[in-house]
Amino acid sequence: MHISQPIRAENSPVAAHPQDETDASTSAAMPAAMTPDQFAASERTLEKAFRRILPFIFACYVISYLDRTNVGFAALTMNKDLGLTAQQFGLGAGLFFIGYFLFEIPSNLIMQKVGARIWIARIMITWGVISMATAFVAGPKSFAAARFLLGVAEAGFTPGIYLYFTQWFPGKWRAKVTAAFLVGIPVANMIGSPVSGALLQLGGLHGLRSWQWLLLIEGLPAIALGVACLFILADRPERARWLSRDEKDVLAQRLALEQRSIAGKHGSSLRDAMTNWRVFVLALVNFCGIVGSIGVGLWMPQIIKQFGVGHATIGWLTAIPYALGAVVMLAWARLANRSARRIPYVAGALLVAAAALAVSTMLDAPALKLIALCFTVSGILAFQATYWAIPSGFLTGRAAAGGIALIVSIGNLGGFVGPSMIGAIKELSGGFTAALLAVAAVLLIGALMIAWLGDPGAGVGEEPHA
Repeated sequence: MHISQPIRAENSPVAAHPQDETDASTSAAMPAAMTPDQFAASERTLEKAFRRILPFIFACYVISYLDRTNVGFAALTMNKDLGLTAQQFGLGAGLFFIGYFLFEIPSNLIMQKVGARIWIARIMITWGVISMATAFVAGPKSFAAARFLLGVAEAGFTPGIYLYFTQWFPGKWRAKVTAAFLVGIPVANMIGSPVSGALLQLGGLHGLRSWQWLLLIEGLPAIALGVACLFILADRPERARWLSRDEKDVLAQRLALEQRSIAGKHGSSLRDAMTNWRVFVLALVNFCGIVGSIGVGLWMPQIIKQFGVGHATIGWLTAIPYALGAVVMLAWARLANRSARRIPYVAGALLVAAAALAVSTMLDAPALKLIALCFTVSGILAFQATYWAIPSGFLTGRAAAGGIALIVSIGNLGGFVGPSMIGAIKELSGGFTAALLAVAAVLLIGALMIAWLGDPGAGVGEEPHA
């Protein structure tokens, strides 16, 4: 099918609802090779797919994020029981991301071959089992091994979901779905923090310690959702039983037009992704963001513990920054969507996070420190909500499978560096001040890199809405 003119990409994370668009903006957004009736039919089909797919994927992501970070709460009592030092806990917790890094790209390439339904189910079931098994570690070595294996099991989940979105949603819809999907991060913490705090009150029940119950109970939903994947997910629109033949055809046509446009400008092979310098810059920016996200997230319960409050209160206080962050990330993403230049919003979010984290180290009053942490978490979440639409704006096909996996895998090394760096510096300095300042410096570097990169996806895909 001939494409008569280039189609530009909208990379912003939250697109306006189609019914809210003016006739002019809808016309601008319509791929040149589709008639107005076909475009309208594809919009209706995408609304249907959004309602069907997103709630389940969202629930899976909430559980995945909970299972990778709940060890931060377990540490409140686990470290003493196992004799873990701050450095040993930080190193062990971070090894999750080494396993993730090593198996990220192979996992995503396998998913492209076998389909999301089977592969996401495999990922979730195995990570649920290993997460529960972590309850029976006996010391630093077994803890480190369990965290590494959990990363191996979960490798490919997040980039796999991003790849899955490219197989179902074109530019503006993919941006909207990605932003809604990423709300799972604060929701996991909003739900998980109070629950984890409460589970730490179960010490001694049936001979198991409180942190063991926490890991066992919070690992079960992953297994249940993994089994559900086999019955709920459809690999592509063509295989969805809940779409009519006409709906399948019009959606497949729209996706093919976008993918052809992206491939024509940036290529679609694995080699195209691996030789594109923008992919590596984005990976380094993601690395900086995750140093802050996971580093602060895993250590926040222990930071708040210094306020002198009990475990249940720690859970509720930890949830506050994420509750506010959920609101901020959606509002920030919507502002970015209305702007012709989105990169300043991505860089600006990291700058806010870096500045707030640095300020938090200078405050002694618990209320003021918590407010600073709220700004830190909000900045990190706003970054994630605006950042992830960038790669899919210039990657498609095997380039998307390999490129997105590469960005996530290199970025996830930040999940190793962040917690282990905080643990090592805390042990050397005797407190969190120097450690958090180091994380703030990494966030600042990420802001400068993304500002320098600019927008690599401009010029392909769908026209942005007003």
